[in-house]
Amino acid sequence: MQKSQNIFLPGGFKLFRILRSKYPLTDKNVLVIGAGSEKIAEKMIDSGAVSVKMIVNDFDSLMNSRLNLGRESIIILEMMEYEKTDFSDNEFDLVYAQASISSANRSKIIKEIKRILKADGVLCVGEMTCLKKEYPVFIKDIFESSNISPLFHGEYSKYYVERGFEVNHEQDLSSSLKNFYENASSLLEMSIEKISATEKSYYKKLLNRISHESNAYLNLGADKYIGFKMLILKKT
Repeated sequence: MQKSQNIFLPGGFKLFRILRSKYPLTDKNVLVIGAGSEKIAEKMIDSGAVSVKMIVNDFDSLMNSRLNLGRESIIILEMMEYEKTDFSDNEFDLVYAQASISSANRSKIIKEIKRILKADGVLCVGEMTCLKKEYPVFIKDIFESSNISPLFHGEYSKYYVERGFEVNHEQDLSSSLKNFYENASSLLEMSIEKISATEKSYYKKLLNRISHESNAYLNLGADKYIGFKMLILKKT
């Protein structure tokens, strides 16, 4: 598979393909939230979006996203806090957030997204969820190490409805997580072989987290507790 077709996020390209089948992107002003979504942002342009902006919330992500997009990209990339952006009220037709807004600040981020969406604007969101309200300590550790404050899978859409959105489409993508973690495990092995000792030291925490999460999901039963769901929502 060519690098240009890779996306290292839960849900892969499936979330975007579902959105594209349900929502016309032609002539839309789009905001993509979160590192790792560079190829999605480019596909928004390929699908007819007139403008695509992308934001990340830390300097390392900004540098990585610039590298992934390349010099010729027309995607406008900026670093901002997700809960307090520099955008105008009612600026975007679509906000796209794939595995990027699941922190403890989610409610503030959603409030900001509502502010910058047009009156009939759409939010497409995909998030890791907890399949059971009670889960063991090792699952709690996975969520905390990834800075995820998960919503309960069975009440996912309710959270957004209570914050002024209408559900246009809801889909369970939990089955995609097995492929995500298998790819994560494979990429980890290849990365460890290729990167220098200095890089290994610098990325030690990240590498350990990926290894731990992949092993827990694929071998220790985390798949019974961790899900992934997407929503296409209309601002009301």
